[in-house]
Amino acid sequence: MQAVKEQQSLTREQKEAVGLLSIGTFLEYFDLMLYVHMAVLLNELFFPKTDAHTAMLVTAFSFCSTYLLRPVGALIFGYIGDNIGRKHTVIITTFLMALSSLTMFLLPTYAQIGIAATWIVTICRIIQGMSSMGEIVGAELYLTELTRPPKQYAVVALISVMSTLGLFGALGVATIITKYGFNWRYAFLFGAGIALIGSMARTALRETPEFVDARKRLIIKTDLKISEKINKKVAISYFFLELGYPIWIYVSLIHYGAILKNNFGYNASSVIEHNFLIATISLLTGLLILFLVTKIHPLQIMKIRATIFTIFLPFFIFLLESEMTVLNILLLQLFIKIFNPAAFPSNSIIYKYFPVLKRFSAVSMLYAISRVLMYLITSFGTIYLTEYFGTYGLLILIIPILVGYFYGLNTFINLEKEAGNYPKKTSWNIVYLNKVYL
Repeated sequence: MQAVKEQQSLTREQKEAVGLLSIGTFLEYFDLMLYVHMAVLLNELFFPKTDAHTAMLVTAFSFCSTYLLRPVGALIFGYIGDNIGRKHTVIITTFLMALSSLTMFLLPTYAQIGIAATWIVTICRIIQGMSSMGEIVGAELYLTELTRPPKQYAVVALISVMSTLGLFGALGVATIITKYGFNWRYAFLFGAGIALIGSMARTALRETPEFVDARKRLIIKTDLKISEKINKKVAISYFFLELGYPIWIYVSLIHYGAILKNNFGYNASSVIEHNFLIATISLLTGLLILFLVTKIHPLQIMKIRATIFTIFLPFFIFLLESEMTVLNILLLQLFIKIFNPAAFPSNSIIYKYFPVLKRFSAVSMLYAISRVLMYLITSFGTIYLTEYFGTYGLLILIIPILVGYFYGLNTFINLEKEAGNYPKKTSWNIVYLNKVYL
């Protein structure tokens, strides 16, 4: 255990790191989500034409294919991050995103080269999924190890907000392209070019002091890496906290986007415009939480959101089951986006409970497995559960996720209480009293 002091302001070097990592994360998720939000258009170009039911399965496949090999990416980036350095991971991930986006800019359609187009676009999506995973984990870990609470909470939470901003930007571009008939390829070219510049700019980053110090101690004491074991309860709890995100993103944007298209006559442009409104609310929610994290302990924010979500979700499910209208769909989507339970904004707290030299590997692997598992279950499970049970079928997926979420949340609340870092009152002023972090 090592005592740490409060940090109320950032140094110039820390501000530069926050800027480089924040912009890079925005670009990564802009490139990643550009295809997701244009799937209603691009799937028609890169996949064979099918009936409505099969089209939903194709949409699910194209969506979850992005996350299929994330565990492989976790092994690769985890090794690099824990053995070579955090800096190298955020450079490599940005370069990979640039490469895959450039490929999609140049890629011929299914009508031109047949099934080869389907395979190539799927491979590009897999590469993008792997690099985006390494990007967000790498950026959050870098800032977690570079800064100290309470300032640490806000700067690490900013990375998640920037990923949401990337989603928002991708939707904005998709809206303009589909509404005004611009060539969609130039959006990928733009993303590729900016990502490549970002990758080069990140070479100016220094390695985090915490990682450098741990590597030095490993050289002096060769048993350090072996003696630092991952707490299984911490690992399981973090895994549970990450499980819900795929459901919230898929249901709120992809599942009901397809229903609007198939049941209410929305075209690609209308679906994207509708989702742009959802993304706007999501971004505003993230910005509000980013402000609140400077006043309220992050774990308290998580607890409040999850409690509201659990209490009111059945009402919105009942409302939509009683009458499926565009307005009711919109209300459920907005509710999910505002109150969905997630690890955000407490990632910096969670990461500190993993040993330094196993932190990147452990966090990225748990993150990756949670994503691939739940995107597969959600993407295909949602289709069949709602077919057989209507909107109530969503509860079959959501209830177990909420149970696991509260288990994981309580684990970290108890750990923070034991460390003396969890407030007895809501105000941040008494939260951090120079206590000891693991």
